[in-house]
Amino acid sequence: MEIVHNKLIRDNIPEIIRAKGQTLVVSILDDDRYINALNDKLLEEVTEFREDNCLEELCDILEVAYAIAEAMGYSNCDIENCRDGKNAKNGVFMKKLFLEKVISESIKC
Repeated sequence: MEIVHNKLIRDNIPEIIRAKGQTLVVSILDDDRYINALNDKLLEEVTEFREDNCLEELCDILEVAYAIAEAMGYSNCDIENCRDGKNAKNGVFMKKLFLEKVISESIKC
């Protein structure tokens, strides 16, 4: 039986599959295909987290985010510095605020 996955996998997955006595076909992606695969993986992990809301899925999202950042030339420190800056400017999500709408005053001439 053959199952087609066509998705980015973690580095140790080939050994895990081989240890189960299964055969796999993998390839190494070029940079453009790698970024696209990471973006697809991010969507996959977010979907899984939304279904399960478990810590492991949340960690998978973070791992993919760090991989995307590294592929784009950013370090974990760059991410944290940017995060800190955004938090200082816009705040975090501690107050659980939900924006329903914004009403602008009409300018009368």
